[in-house]
Amino acid sequence: MCPCSSITTAATIDTSSTTITAPCAGRTLDLTLFAVTRALDVIVGELWARRKERRVAAGSWTGLETLIGRLADSAIFASSSALVMWAWFYVPSRLPHAYNKWITSAAAVDSRLIDALRLCHAGQLQYGKDLGPNARVLKGMAHDYKWPLHWGDPAVTVPFPCTMVHMDCGPSCEYHALMRFLRSWRWSMTTYLPLSMLLVLRKPNRNLRGIGRALLSAMRSSVFLGTFIALFFYGVCLARSRIGPLFLGKSVAARQAIDSGLCTAVGCGLCGWSILIERASRRKDMGLFVAPRALATLFPRRYALDKQWRETLVFAASTAVVFTAIQENPKRVRGVLGRILKFVLVS
Repeated sequence: MCPCSSITTAATIDTSSTTITAPCAGRTLDLTLFAVTRALDVIVGELWARRKERRVAAGSWTGLETLIGRLADSAIFASSSALVMWAWFYVPSRLPHAYNKWITSAAAVDSRLIDALRLCHAGQLQYGKDLGPNARVLKGMAHDYKWPLHWGDPAVTVPFPCTMVHMDCGPSCEYHALMRFLRSWRWSMTTYLPLSMLLVLRKPNRNLRGIGRALLSAMRSSVFLGTFIALFFYGVCLARSRIGPLFLGKSVAARQAIDSGLCTAVGCGLCGWSILIERASRRKDMGLFVAPRALATLFPRRYALDKQWRETLVFAASTAVVFTAIQENPKRVRGVLGRILKFVLVS
């Protein structure tokens, strides 16, 4: 792949005799992945609908299949969120800068704690070993929070206590999760409530019921985001202090394995299921919104220009699927995009 930066569209390769500039592609990757996600949603949705029709006619449709259908959008959001949160932790360069910045602001976590878990993942922080000052990144955190300084030394303390994950919330993992929820809910309300009220003010003749619905919508979205963040951090604590040691043991190797990625993986896997708090229609839109960003974490942001024809082909095929569905079966293209395309191309 072409060694391109995340900003420029060309890579400069220095040799002893000359400088070669290799043009790169990838600026349209987000749009292509958006089209791919929508096309897959159309195809899978159509196949599932036909399967359901056949099995219902045959009287063999089961409760499990009904449950799968109901949880499909939630599962899409949860799996997409897991990929995004994993990337935020370990490969933040795979996320757009603004998206990465927003997640960091919402998480409100001491950056030194994130650095420590990243060093564990990279093998540069190992319990029971002194790998230099970089591995003692948590010592400064221990000093600032007035904890014993040896907590921040992985050569001495195995593992670093969960209290450090909780920051200023004390030793209880459950109390920390509750405080995370409350703080995130308050932070979210400062964003969602003004937006909801602004939509109401666009139509001044709306009655109090409209204002009440806007307030309820803001509160529900804030509860969703608060639960998302609380589940993420509680998942980390579950793996470190509750479930992980029961299955893997409390040896140095087990503690290293947990903090090298397992605890983060549990948090990533849990957080997205907070989507069940939202209405079914919102789950669908949010799942389709996050999925392209999750797919983007699996691909390089820049690649060699001579491979661009592949992206062009994928984009063309995806848009063909979506546009055909709009003409033949408009209900198959779901969400806001479906309504917009139906208005533009069908009405």
